[in-house]
Amino acid sequence: MPQLNLATISYLLIATALWAGNAIAGRVLVASAAVSPITLSLVRWGLAALLLLPLGWRVFSPSSALWQNKKRFVLLGLFGVGSYNVLLYLALKTSTAINVTLIGASMPIWMLLIGAFFYQTKPGLLQLVGAVVSLFGVAIVLTRGDLSTLLSMEMVLGDLLIMLATITWAFYSWMLSRPGVSTERQWPWAEFLMAQVFVGLLWTGFFDVFEIAAGQAYLELNLWTASLILFVAVGPSLIAYRCWGLGVNGAGPTVAAFFANFIPLFTAILSTAMLGEPPRLSHGLAFALIVIGIVISSRKKQQ
Repeated sequence: MPQLNLATISYLLIATALWAGNAIAGRVLVASAAVSPITLSLVRWGLAALLLLPLGWRVFSPSSALWQNKKRFVLLGLFGVGSYNVLLYLALKTSTAINVTLIGASMPIWMLLIGAFFYQTKPGLLQLVGAVVSLFGVAIVLTRGDLSTLLSMEMVLGDLLIMLATITWAFYSWMLSRPGVSTERQWPWAEFLMAQVFVGLLWTGFFDVFEIAAGQAYLELNLWTASLILFVAVGPSLIAYRCWGLGVNGAGPTVAAFFANFIPLFTAILSTAMLGEPPRLSHGLAFALIVIGIVISSRKKQQ
């Protein structure tokens, strides 16, 4: 049974803090035209794969369970490493780091829906109420605080891209904890992560072909940009994905999803310090509603 203990909470908080840093670093790199979005994802995961290879190389041996579960890892790599990160960096071209992470806070809603439709895990009444409250908070972000514009609003492309990325991440998290099919608990951690990174890198390379063909791929390295790329390759990639995997297996995908709502808080703090993007009043209201949604959804039904 999933349990929310101190270790699991720590894993999930570490992951979300590092992903907030990823949004900041990605915003700096993409907005400054230092690297194109898909190329950034390719370089990030290529470097992460090289760093992980000395620990996870056995996953490529003929006897590895990777080959018996290759269809599953094709999807894990697509949803978790490939499409999610490409969509995230593309979103950061037109949306702010705070908006991206706040819209990503709709993850619990998608987690509940995907669990109900694909994994026969029906949400309880409190979870649904909490999800609606959280959705209201996300709507405040999408409308920039003016809910009257919902019917006539034109969303920034980045807002739509990060919403799509959030849906893919919800699928990834459910697949990560799927019982009985080679979950992370049954693998050496480095090999399990290496399998995801390798397949995700292949997907990212496929996506980058289109960016190159469109003449939109570029990379300008200097000490500052190289340092940021190294950070996203180690912290938000290797460390955060390892912690998220442990957290999801410990708490379950639905509970773990609520911790994603800490990402906007960490991002807002970092944005204020680094990007000159202080949070607006609408961001504060949205975050408060999202937290209320978490509290309601995580309450257990009284017997």
